Amino acid sequence: MVDYDQTLIGKVFEETDPVPVKAEEIAKFCEALGETNPLFTEEEAAKKGPYGGIVAPPSFAVTFRNGRHFFTHVPRFGRRGFDAGKDVEFVSPIRPGDQVRLTSHVKEIYEKTGRTGAMIFVVVRSTLKNQREEVVAHIDHRFMHRE
Repeated sequence: MVDYDQTLIGKVFEETDPVPVKAEEIAKFCEALGETNPLFTEEEAAKKGPYGGIVAPPSFAVTFRNGRHFFTHVPRFGRRGFDAGKDVEFVSPIRPGDQVRLTSHVKEIYEKTGRTGAMIFVVVRSTLKNQREEVVAHIDHRFMHRE
């Protein structure tokens, strides 16, 4: 069992300043990905859709970055480690004009044994909220460490 300070779990260690979402950024994102869904790309069609206007594709949530303190406060175990992936939960649409900020905390720390020995995983959850304090997404960053 991995030994760590239990008070790390749930502790918020970072909150970014709000980042404005611009319609042009959504359009560039869609163009870069080849996204053609009219809910994301055509104002008139989007007005008739379920959101009443253009919204960003769900994957737009991953364009928001943690700040300069993110990797400073991620607990480390051993000498080696790497990014072991991300899980993203899309909650509400992101719209042009939104102001999105991230709040990050340690969600969990756990140990697994693989073919080459013990691995310690640290999961940091970043919650994205808009200016109305509505959650738009959760991103779980998974880091693997070994001695």
